Amino acid sequence: MASEPHSNDAHQEILARDVSEEKGSDRNVDNDLPEDNFTEGGFPEGGLRAWIVALGNAGVMFCTLGYINSWGDYQASYEKVPLRDENPSAIAWIGSQRRFIWRPTVVYPAALTYIFAIFMTSLCTKLYQFILAQGVLGGLANGECRRPWEQRLPQWFNKKRGAAMGLAIAGSSVGGVILPIVLNQLLNYTNLGFGWSIRLLGFIILGVLPPSCIAIKARLPPRKGKFLLPSAFKEPPYATLVICMFFALSQGWSPTLSFYVVSTFNAASFPGRVPPAILSDRVGRLNMLCVAGVSSGILGLCWQRVHGNAGIIVFTAVFGFCSGAIITGAAIPLASSAKDPRNIGTDMGMGMGVGSIATLIGPPISGALYDSYHGFDQVSIYCGIVCLFGGLLALFVKRLSGHNIMSRA
Repeated sequence: MASEPHSNDAHQEILARDVSEEKGSDRNVDNDLPEDNFTEGGFPEGGLRAWIVALGNAGVMFCTLGYINSWGDYQASYEKVPLRDENPSAIAWIGSQRRFIWRPTVVYPAALTYIFAIFMTSLCTKLYQFILAQGVLGGLANGECRRPWEQRLPQWFNKKRGAAMGLAIAGSSVGGVILPIVLNQLLNYTNLGFGWSIRLLGFIILGVLPPSCIAIKARLPPRKGKFLLPSAFKEPPYATLVICMFFALSQGWSPTLSFYVVSTFNAASFPGRVPPAILSDRVGRLNMLCVAGVSSGILGLCWQRVHGNAGIIVFTAVFGFCSGAIITGAAIPLASSAKDPRNIGTDMGMGMGVGSIATLIGPPISGALYDSYHGFDQVSIYCGIVCLFGGLLALFVKRLSGHNIMSRA
């Protein structure tokens, strides 16, 4: 290299790059990787190995986010027997903690810890015990299982990233349909009782989660350097996207819905997560996030005018479809924000970490509104406004990214 004609210029360029990296510019493309890793052709965009990773992600999401989606059933069960004397808003903190606690690390024992937390939940009788077992331990293990795996998937896809992530996240919808119905049947139509009902759910997850974790493989070596990249929040598009996701996830849907309404909601979220994710590769990822947030917000404001069992079922299905697109709608732009593919996990982890604060405070706020006003009007207004604001922020992200409002971005 020293023999090249412009060696001095090259040497100065290397020194400047080293200084910039010392100052925290870890978000730039890492020159240690082959150049084709950052081109359209550098991503496999399919193949057996890539789709196995996607299916493995779907299995992990079935066991983790799908299990979280059955929280409405847990809350209804807790209010009937083990925690009948507790305030519903206080009980809601158990579920919101599971969504909030997360760590973006790769720990295989987290899968066993997560299953252990489910079995420990089956032994709980007091509120603090449920908070520690299901909220803290279960939430921590849930995050350690889910985040690393869903962050590896975008390394295999670029043009088809929306379709692949939609397929993976759809696993949570399948879990959100199956697990609540299983739990409902065990609790209400058998003599097993609460403890063994939860244990049988744990055995189902034991059969799905470990093989799913093994199926997922990273395409790129781990990123060296800082654990977090706080400089990402200095980039207006990324910071605004995280704020957009925060409000879209703050809706705090009420946990007092009946068992089969929860399953209807999760079943409708399946088509809400897969087709919009596939369309996002064609019509724009921020566009789909905007549509998902705005449509969910409008439906949230209309919720207070829904009456009768048929109306509730229809509304739940439509709202499940629209709000289901928020999950993929937020995850895909976050995965696409990194210049270096090895930063994808860090960008998603930081963004989802901020978003988890919204899922922490959303359900208790809804519960407090219901307790204060003894009705759902205020809850629906809260849900509608935060979703509308989050959806409209996606348009602002487009402008900050240099795109026109009507462009495909």
